[in-house]
Amino acid sequence: MGSYQVYIHVPFCMRRCGYCDFNTYTARDLGGGASREHYADLAIQEMRMVRDWQTSRGLIEPPVSTIFFGGGTPTILPAQDLVRMVEAVADLWGLSSGAEITTEANPDTVDRTYLKQLLRGGINRVSFGMQSAVPSVLATLDRTHTPANVTNDVAAAKDLGLRASVDLIYGTPGERLEDWRTSLQAALDLGVEHVSAYALTLEPTTKMGRAVRRGQLPAPDDDDEAAKYEMADDMLSKAGLYWYEISNWARPGQESRHNLGYWHNVDWAGIGPGAHSHYRALEGEGTGMAPVEEAWEPEPVSSVSPGFRATGKAAAQEADPGVRWWLSPEPGLGERRARAIRSWDIAHPRDWATAMDAGHVPWQDAELLGWRQDLEETVMLALRLPEGLGLDRLTRQAGRPADPKILKDLVDQGLLLPVSDRIQVTRRGRLLNDLVIDQVLDAVGIR
Repeated sequence: MGSYQVYIHVPFCMRRCGYCDFNTYTARDLGGGASREHYADLAIQEMRMVRDWQTSRGLIEPPVSTIFFGGGTPTILPAQDLVRMVEAVADLWGLSSGAEITTEANPDTVDRTYLKQLLRGGINRVSFGMQSAVPSVLATLDRTHTPANVTNDVAAAKDLGLRASVDLIYGTPGERLEDWRTSLQAALDLGVEHVSAYALTLEPTTKMGRAVRRGQLPAPDDDDEAAKYEMADDMLSKAGLYWYEISNWARPGQESRHNLGYWHNVDWAGIGPGAHSHYRALEGEGTGMAPVEEAWEPEPVSSVSPGFRATGKAAAQEADPGVRWWLSPEPGLGERRARAIRSWDIAHPRDWATAMDAGHVPWQDAELLGWRQDLEETVMLALRLPEGLGLDRLTRQAGRPADPKILKDLVDQGLLLPVSDRIQVTRRGRLLNDLVIDQVLDAVGIR
């Protein structure tokens, strides 16, 4: 049996950063019972409903191997609320031995006392939103913390025995190459054993996106971001933190197991407004899902009706109106079984809470993944990792071997390492990962 993870989204923030387009809210109370004060109770209610849904579908998961609190700002809630949610996960699903339990933290929302409460409650890893060590860059990002906040928090976490990670953002308008070097060096000076570094994604609907559109800020530059990525890879690797996923570096043994679970396509339950869930364990007898080797239908799968959350029974209408995909024990004539299900919660906390009050698992919608989507997901996720994708696995899932000419062209362009039994990206391939994914899919006749 594979791993099982739980992601818990906390949608509240003190203020909204100018670059952020995540599902977050600054109001304390959003109506319908969705408030900071009652949030833990609502999240626990959803956990119970999800567990009941799993039971109704014959879905048996192993004990939870990782929990991750994301946001938003999870640490805007009292530490005891996070602990109560951890305890609910343990009561409902159980926790595996040595489970990794992480919370994201805004550096100006925690102190030593808060961190100690987390540790006592079983949370053993904290990911601090450092973003930059340069005050002018933090100001452009609308971050409220100072570099000193990060230094003090990481020192306290390490002293208490918590695993500490920091998140950085590169490509902020006005950020110089030397500013980025300063931030990287500051992260290394903290002595953390894990660093995430993400290129700024500029969405047009954000405050920063609007400022760029009006010409008040310069737009991010692809060449600048590539240079900063290479600088990060050089500096972090030299310090003994090795890339284990395109945007993540760690000392051996200090990788985020939760992140790796996503890239290895394990099952996870997403709890909270807008959270996504993914289940492959619905494969098998009695669940309405065919074993992997039997599910070869390459037709696209469309979205599942929102009514799914009310009934626990899904049907997706194909382009061919005579074909339906069901999560039902006995598909009838003209029906085919899918290979996995992906769902996402209602985004607004008020509507999310209202759905649960009406007795529904609060899914906005869901989709059943067929052969093509499953293959695309496999390639996309595997090529973000150093180990890459085995040719045998690719051939088995695609039903045909990859075109060696296309793979050789990728090697000749410096995007792949020489291919023997695996497809693995070079650093240049990391920078042009979308292109590599498209070409590998083309090599097996997809696209």
